Amino acid sequence: MTRGRAQDPNVCGVTAAIAVIDGKWKTALLWLLESGPCRPGELRRRLPGLSEKVLTQALREMEGDGLVHREVHDVLPLKTVYSLTAFGRDLSEALAPLSDWGHRRLEQLNGADQQAL
Repeated sequence: MTRGRAQDPNVCGVTAAIAVIDGKWKTALLWLLESGPCRPGELRRRLPGLSEKVLTQALREMEGDGLVHREVHDVLPLKTVYSLTAFGRDLSEALAPLSDWGHRRLEQLNGADQQAL
């Protein structure tokens, strides 16, 4: 789905929500930012495999969607800090039941794998 289609008022609400968190890293970034503001370097260290380019792109999209706030401190070198907005916290809370479902599914799959042995 394109990001533009996700803004169509006639599209399903779940589809519009998924478009905002679509991608490999956005849900992980939401999860990390739940615990408080983070600098980009800290986010990269906590998510091995996430490149600086992809991190920047994801954070810019999340900022554009109103999920994160970017604060630049006027010191040398520049210090940038990202935090969740109220809208981002709302999304994070809305995703909690989905996360619980996902964990139950993983447990179910793991149980099925154990029974197959």
